[in-house]
Amino acid sequence: MTRERKVYMNGKFIKESDAKISIFDSALMFGDMVFEMTRSFNKKHFKLKEHIERLFTGLKILRYDLSITKEELYDICIETARQNEPAFEKDDEHRLMIDVSRGVLGIYEDIDGIHNGPNIIVADFPLKWTVKGMSKLYKSGINNVVTSQRVIPSHLMDPKIKNRSRLFYLMANIEASLFKGENNWALMLDPDGFIAEGSGDNFFIIKDGVLISPEGRNMLRGITRQYIMEELAPRLNIPVKEKNIELFDAYEADEAFICATPFCMIPVTSINSVKIGNGKPGELFKSLIKEWSSMVGIDIIKQVENWNKDSSKKSTKNKVTPYKFK
Repeated sequence: MTRERKVYMNGKFIKESDAKISIFDSALMFGDMVFEMTRSFNKKHFKLKEHIERLFTGLKILRYDLSITKEELYDICIETARQNEPAFEKDDEHRLMIDVSRGVLGIYEDIDGIHNGPNIIVADFPLKWTVKGMSKLYKSGINNVVTSQRVIPSHLMDPKIKNRSRLFYLMANIEASLFKGENNWALMLDPDGFIAEGSGDNFFIIKDGVLISPEGRNMLRGITRQYIMEELAPRLNIPVKEKNIELFDAYEADEAFICATPFCMIPVTSINSVKIGNGKPGELFKSLIKEWSSMVGIDIIKQVENWNKDSSKKSTKNKVTPYKFK
């Protein structure tokens, strides 16, 4: 496809290549930006309202002064995807990126040509950019590397606000990339030594048929995490529990997996190269992702496998991705 995608920015739809914010913006100065990223299944947006709800909670806590409502932003997202549909291939899924910054700092407001006030930006690009190459992980699983970099606890800066100040994620990913072997993904502890989250994903273990999540305290409470706990697991009559998880508990688990919006779920078959269970994707993981596929009307794993066959985009192997930094 050659047609350039469009981006909604501050009341207008413009070419993606023309979407820019000032070097004096608070987002660049402080990482002062709240954001969400969503996905579609069969071009139908998944949990978009829930993502927008979380975004507005963050905006309220950080005291952004926005003149737009949740309903208006929802409509903007739908229209952004609609305008970009001609630039998408038939098997593409939408990956909406919603960014809201506070805008330029007051001392720079008089510079000519600078937009004053908050920036509201909605972009849209193919989901396969994020997940291409991951299909093997559904069968092999990943090795979680517990990093010395810990999460920033909620009493210092609340991680439940999804913001762009994420240098600790980057440091964890760099550390994990130095671990020997392949498919190493960062897993971070909180300051008390309990498992918190990955660098952009939530973590679960399964023990004696019970699905267990770390307490939603020092982590980003993922929309996918919520969906698995409140909708998916109950459909399969899988008990759900939130508790503090020590690393010992994870080593002793029958299964483990991570979850996030783009790839949904990926099994964790080892931690620090120590096998979890039999070192293979577990049966409850398989049941959960199969049920998810059924509910959205698409084979989640097969979709990613098909994208792997697409040679139109260069491989991201050994390159920086949302989950790997070198």
